[in-house]
Amino acid sequence: MAPEMAPLNLSLGVDGRLWAEDIRGSVAWAGALGAAGVLTASERDAIVEGLARVAARIEREGLGGAPEEDIHSVVERMLGEAAGPVAGKLHTGRSRNDQSSTGVRLYGMAAADDVTGELLGLLRALHGMAEQGVDAVMPGYTHMQQAQPIRAAHWALSHFFAFLRDAERVRAAKVAASVLPLGSGAIAGCPFPIDREKLRRELGFARVSENSLDAVSDRDWICDFAYAGAMLGVHLSRLGEDLVLFSSKEFGFVRLSDGYSTGSSLMPQKRNPDAAELARGKSGRLIGNLTTMLTLLKGLPTGYNRDLQEDKEALFDTVDTLLLTLPAVAGAVATAALQPERMRADMDAQLLATDLADYLVRRGVPFRTSHEVIGRLVRKAETLGVSLSELDVAALRAEHEAFQADVRGVFDWEASTDARDVAGGTSERAVRQQLAEAQERLARLAAES
Repeated sequence: MAPEMAPLNLSLGVDGRLWAEDIRGSVAWAGALGAAGVLTASERDAIVEGLARVAARIEREGLGGAPEEDIHSVVERMLGEAAGPVAGKLHTGRSRNDQSSTGVRLYGMAAADDVTGELLGLLRALHGMAEQGVDAVMPGYTHMQQAQPIRAAHWALSHFFAFLRDAERVRAAKVAASVLPLGSGAIAGCPFPIDREKLRRELGFARVSENSLDAVSDRDWICDFAYAGAMLGVHLSRLGEDLVLFSSKEFGFVRLSDGYSTGSSLMPQKRNPDAAELARGKSGRLIGNLTTMLTLLKGLPTGYNRDLQEDKEALFDTVDTLLLTLPAVAGAVATAALQPERMRADMDAQLLATDLADYLVRRGVPFRTSHEVIGRLVRKAETLGVSLSELDVAALRAEHEAFQADVRGVFDWEASTDARDVAGGTSERAVRQQLAEAQERLARLAAES
């Protein structure tokens, strides 16, 4: 090989972390070859025992200094050193194509469980924050403008349900990964009577690949995983943005603990929300990994192509980034403290403008008319330099005769939230119903993981 080509050809630096999965697949393959009569019982046992010694050796010594291009070659060489010439029989009927695909799928299935486990931690933290915020009313925002009062629990649960969807996507990626390609050979299948169904059970896959040509080139499941990771990144970024804003002096709705904040190297008063900012930043690489995979696959002809060597780096980076970020964000949320008094202090009576419109609607005024009436009242309050709640009943009646003295009852934050008493709303009853639903689905996810 040309010296310029050699470093480009190497993948050991990336796929070396799959050594355990490679050995696991090889043990199963040795058993399948023995059952098919390709290996004698003693040959099979020698190979399996040799693979066990290889695993112990790598566990003890690592892969440092291995000259081979990939992990498959390293294991094959070490097996030869451990078991002798019989090691050369292990590759019978098997290609690097189905061998590699099997190993990375085994990794992906386990990684999905690991990511789900960390997601559970974040979900529990958000649920705990929501429980603390049932009685805390805060301004809800649209277009970054104060819109309507909501309970702080409602805000926390909005993030909870987004991450719950992420957990479902990660589990779906695991299901997609759980297809056995081993036995597909390079492209056309295996010429020996291998029991692929037995292989499937032994290795823990859910089903056997239907088509050998498709099996060796299918990386759809990595795209599924990368998409789940990208969406997780988006949701981590949005939560991070809320925490950055709400922990600032300008808002002050949330106080992050010292363990998840840092000071400034220059300004001693600073309390930087680094966990939230770093999570927001990590979303870029998670989205990039999905773009990498889709771009990698879009122009490939049928069958295995060496381009597919690039699949693992995107997958590994997605998993590593999530396993690094999720525990820190979960910890930041779990140790954060809501600040209900500051939330109340920041609320403007204009948050109740829609409630005023609804007051008129309940008295038979068409909503479009009431919307215009309240718009004029908002402008009047702004012109007078007073709060909307400070306009007297006479000023209100000047815009519409349907206003009565009981209109003062509209200016109540809890009453406003409790008026939204539909399923999924922000009333106390609806929020407690969401909390119960969230707890039930959290328990179900934990039980299935």
